[in-house]
Amino acid sequence: MALSLRLHNLLSPTFRPKPPPSSKATLSPPNPSLSLLSSSPLPHLLLKASHSLTIRAASSSSSSSPTTVADPQGIKINLVPTKPIEGQKTGTSGLRKRVKVFQQENYLANWIQALFDSLPSEDYKNGVLVLGGDGRYFNREAAQIIIKIAAGNGVGKILVGKEGILSTPAVSAANGGFIMSASHNPGGPDYDWGIKFNYNSGQPAPESITDKIYGNTLSISEIKVADIADVDLSTLGVVKYGNFSVEVVDPVSDYLELLENVFDFQLIKSLLQLDFRFMFDAMHAVTGAYAKPIFVDNLGASPDSISNGVPLEDFGHGHPDPNLTYAKDLVEILYSENGPDFGAASDGDGDRNMILGRSFFVTPSDSVAIIAANAQEAIPYFRGGPKGLARSMPTSGALDRVAEKLKLPFFEVPTGWKFFGNLMDAGKLSICGEESFGTGSDHIREKDGIWAVLAWLSIIAYRNKDKKPGEKLVSVSDVVKEHWATYGRNFFSRYDYEECESAGASKMIDYLRELISISRTGDKYGKFGPSTSLDTIMILDAESYHPTGNYVLQFADDFTYTDPVDGSVASKQGVRFVFTDGSRIIYRLSGTGSAGATVRIYIEQYEPDASKHDADAQMALKPLIDLALSVSKLKEFTGREKPTVIT
Repeated sequence: MALSLRLHNLLSPTFRPKPPPSSKATLSPPNPSLSLLSSSPLPHLLLKASHSLTIRAASSSSSSSPTTVADPQGIKINLVPTKPIEGQKTGTSGLRKRVKVFQQENYLANWIQALFDSLPSEDYKNGVLVLGGDGRYFNREAAQIIIKIAAGNGVGKILVGKEGILSTPAVSAANGGFIMSASHNPGGPDYDWGIKFNYNSGQPAPESITDKIYGNTLSISEIKVADIADVDLSTLGVVKYGNFSVEVVDPVSDYLELLENVFDFQLIKSLLQLDFRFMFDAMHAVTGAYAKPIFVDNLGASPDSISNGVPLEDFGHGHPDPNLTYAKDLVEILYSENGPDFGAASDGDGDRNMILGRSFFVTPSDSVAIIAANAQEAIPYFRGGPKGLARSMPTSGALDRVAEKLKLPFFEVPTGWKFFGNLMDAGKLSICGEESFGTGSDHIREKDGIWAVLAWLSIIAYRNKDKKPGEKLVSVSDVVKEHWATYGRNFFSRYDYEECESAGASKMIDYLRELISISRTGDKYGKFGPSTSLDTIMILDAESYHPTGNYVLQFADDFTYTDPVDGSVASKQGVRFVFTDGSRIIYRLSGTGSAGATVRIYIEQYEPDASKHDADAQMALKPLIDLALSVSKLKEFTGREKPTVIT
């Protein structure tokens, strides 16, 4: 048991949801009655022989030296002079920059201190915070900085994953804390690093907190740093410094226990005992630490079913983003002549997933809809039925039709998992997803890659529970095509243009906002003459015609969301063109990169006719794709000829 501060409230036969947050959120204080703090003597924790990592005064304050003050914690606290550093605006996914930026003097330390300055002291004083990450380069050094500043600000205890490893879902399961990750972005000395703070329910910190952090980075003058030695993160156990302590914990055990109480592991085992071949690509990222204990040791998968299962600081020179472009080795295996029955991959910090069948790709939009449609019968956690469903605005409408058929509350929210958290805490939402390969439920407050894989294995296992060895199994493609036959198919694709020049990308979005301001219901998009006010921006070749004519606009807007729980408003969340046949084109600038701007274009078309469901998505969507590029003048604004990634 490693992260039991919250799980003892979840692990019950009724799978109770997390209680709604109180009016004043607080982090859990130490509780000696819990197994985490009262277990048998822990292994001896060695301290590094090297000297402690130090945090220095900013160069502009070189004439000043740290001031040492007494502290009730029983350790010396150094007040290190510093000055504000530009570029510390926190986004929906935390602060992400190149490693070299974080290695600047006090860059990370300033942000961590600004975070503590942004929280009510009762939220962390003498309390417990969790610390972990995806194993990427700079995590080890960053962990020591975070531990010392946490101690300097009065935190009672830090739980840190062995070797600094904890997946984002595992941190969320433990009620939150610091996540050292740049998610799906590449790692290594020349690539990306990031830091994110998850709040009291394990959800990403809300804008009310991140805005305060940024404000405090603009006025920071000193950092509170405990004068303690570096902690050896390679050995399980507890080390104490006065009243402050650090416990290095197993990153897997309690997260696994939570999953065992969500899914029927015996049912999944029975599937893997049939002639069913499974492959999981950890992409040399954090789920490599979880794959063997979960899939091999507990579910009985063959050890060779785990690919790239050792977490590496540079992800093996790969890009840990589970999509058709960056997980191409897995894709080639699943599309080979005698490929496995099921394949899956997860990203850098373990919160994203990709699902494949033999020669078959499941879009993330379809994936969440299929999980929701099958959850009640295949997954014990949902035996009483989901409370509600939700998707991000750019995600296809496949989930909408499931909610309608099951008569469940449905929510369309902006991109960013924090918008789901409020709905979950209010008891309004059970299953949700984003087209950006994120899928999850209210078992935690983050998306969860391994959860999604186990959900799919549960569905396939349930469909094959009466099969005997040697009998033909219901496949991934069978499940998807049955779903399409029932609900219709949403052809969907996303075009990513990564690291565009920011000014040009912003001008493109501004242009689109001007365009929607003059758009009217009934405007026609395609090859029209002067009868439409927009004829000057779109003239398509004959082969690009919509199969039934041209596209007629239902509405165009810049998506605004009003949270039904707290009334907060999020505006300018994506420019949408929605047509009368249900087709959509959406444009967004993504905030998940560390350099330049990522332009994302989402293209969707609904097809109820089952005889057309087997068409290639790119061919089915070609008229809309051509239209999307023409409307946006993307090449003119960004200079980009081709997308970096197509999904």
